[in-house]
Amino acid sequence: MKKGSSIFAIYFVTTLVILLGELFVAKAVTCNVSELSPCADAIISGTPASPACCAKLKEQIPCLCGYIKDPKLKPYIDSPNAKKVSQTCGVPFPKC
Repeated sequence: MKKGSSIFAIYFVTTLVILLGELFVAKAVTCNVSELSPCADAIISGTPASPACCAKLKEQIPCLCGYIKDPKLKPYIDSPNAKKVSQTCGVPFPKC
């Protein structure tokens, strides 16, 4: 293998590793139930979920099991209205 092609191969592999690493880096989510405040009316009273609610719900997906496991939050998060919000927003209800 020529020196020029070896350098190109090393450069190519390095670039590929960097790009794949960027692809798989997960965005950190702050698990704070107050982030779901745009969904409060929909969960408590059954009003339709707003686009802001759906955006926050999708952002908080990694946190939902933690919320369900909290005895203070479970009645709200595991309610029929919350399941309706989940369905409206296209967020699968977690099985924890």
